[in-house]
Amino acid sequence: MTLRSIDLLSSTVRLGRDGTVHVAKDAPGPDQDGWRLAAFHAKSGTDVRTDHWEVCPESDKLVSCLIGMIRLCLRPEPGAAEEEVRLTAGTAAVVPRGRWHRIKLDVPSTIITVALPRGTLLEERTEGASPVLFSAGT
Repeated sequence: MTLRSIDLLSSTVRLGRDGTVHVAKDAPGPDQDGWRLAAFHAKSGTDVRTDHWEVCPESDKLVSCLIGMIRLCLRPEPGAAEEEVRLTAGTAAVVPRGRWHRIKLDVPSTIITVALPRGTLLEERTEGASPVLFSAGT
């Protein structure tokens, strides 16, 4: 294997269960084995789909803010308020498996996430409407 630099902002990294690391320019399919490390720069709420809730039913999800400042929000459980944690540069939080969550930007930010991609779902945030589910693969 040749040692080389990897542009994390334009690549997807899969951490195999067998200890291997795979780098690709396209996102791996949701049926691929292993954890996905994804890095991206977000300039607006559209870049982080702030208008959607996301859930990872197969794993916890690590969310880290490398540069900037974001808020990681957990969808409220019935009768509870929405939970929110502010992440500044160099900090991270863990979203528990099966918890709906979303990211809100305070300023343009660079973010890294690590999760198992299988089964990830998106639900559009709409007031008073039925949920619209999408398979996110992220």
